[in-house]
Amino acid sequence: MRYLAQVHKNEFLKQYELRLLAREEAEHIWSIIPEEAVILLGKGNTMSERLLVLVELSATGDIERLEDATNWVLHLVQAYLSTGVSPDFLQQEAERAEHWRQTLTLQNQDLARRSLELEARREQIQALEESVKRDKREPCDFVECPYKDSDS
Repeated sequence: MRYLAQVHKNEFLKQYELRLLAREEAEHIWSIIPEEAVILLGKGNTMSERLLVLVELSATGDIERLEDATNWVLHLVQAYLSTGVSPDFLQQEAERAEHWRQTLTLQNQDLARRSLELEARREQIQALEESVKRDKREPCDFVECPYKDSDS
C-alpha cells in the first residue's frame, strides 16, 4: 500500500523514521491517517528532516519502495490547484452531479410510467378492435341489427 510520509529524526533512537500522514485507498483517493504511525528507517539511512516521501509498504509493513514526493506534490498543484479546483468547488460539483442524477432518475421513472400507460391503452384499443370485429361477425339477437347485411 502507498503512503505519504514525512521524515523525522528520532533523537532517542538516533535514527530516522517516517511518520505516515496519508494512505492511498484507491487511485486518486487518499485518506488522512489520524493517529501517529511511525516506521523506523534504520541507522544506516540518512535523509533530510521533514522531507515528504511516498512510501510503498508490503503487507507485512516492510518498505518496498521509497521516493521523494516533490514531483508528486507539484503534479497535484499543477493538475488541481492551478485550475481553481478547491474542496468547495469539488463539493459543489458533487452536489450538482447528485442533483442531475436525481432529476434523471425522476425523468426515467416518469418515462417508465408513461410507457406502461401507453401499453395499457394499446391493449385496451386492441381489445375494443377485437370486440368490434367479433360483433360484426356474430348475428344480432334484436330486430334491427346495424351490422347485419340487408341480404341476410
